[in-house]
Amino acid sequence: MDKNRLRELKLLPIWRARTSAMSDQIPVATHAPDDSALPETDTAICLPTNQQMDVVAMDWAQLRQAVTSCTACPLSQTRKQTVFGTGDKAASWLFIGEGPGAREDALGEPFVGQAGKLLDNMLQAIGLKRDQDVYIANIVKCRPPGNRNPQPLEAEQCRPYLLRQIALVQPRLIVALGKVAAENLLATGASLASLRGQLHDFSGIPLIVTYHPAYLLRTLTDKARAWEDLCFARSTMQSLLASASNDAPGSLPS
Repeated sequence: MDKNRLRELKLLPIWRARTSAMSDQIPVATHAPDDSALPETDTAICLPTNQQMDVVAMDWAQLRQAVTSCTACPLSQTRKQTVFGTGDKAASWLFIGEGPGAREDALGEPFVGQAGKLLDNMLQAIGLKRDQDVYIANIVKCRPPGNRNPQPLEAEQCRPYLLRQIALVQPRLIVALGKVAAENLLATGASLASLRGQLHDFSGIPLIVTYHPAYLLRTLTDKARAWEDLCFARSTMQSLLASASNDAPGSLPS
């Protein structure tokens, strides 16, 4: 993408392309990598027993209705409406944020405020659109009061819904947007800085960590690092698709 295009997307002068040395280190993985391809984690998909029998068998319509009527945590008492998720239900890309803000709470769709506009620009910079091969969800489906971070109990109550979304979408790659999403998906207290630039595993699905768009609006100097993460994600997806093509029945050996 040329500089004029990046400038139109408001990604210049802050955004910069990642170095070739870093791109040379991008690992190749399949859609469902084996244990040798990715580091071991404790993130096996496991639903709380009080919800798993119902949620794991739900289709999209049933899942949306379950989220809409959920009163499992105190967030249900302060929300205007639930924010389920949006995008391509058979997407290769799954972007997961932390939770709805005031604008999302009002409209019922994730990432529709200023952070959403920035996310759209980020997606477009790597050739993506939120309604084409991209699905967007959050750790929690209801807005935490005052836009605070979701509390552990709140995230745990919403977890079965998110896990079912992941199971239905079957993404090739997950991108965790921000520290809260990374903490909950990877069950870690490590800093976001230490989680960036490497390929993680979420129940056999490759996962990459980057900054939340809302954080980037406040910290413009980190847009360059976020651009590196996006390039890393794009190159990883290219490797995943190439590997899947090679593994397809009838494909010729390389």
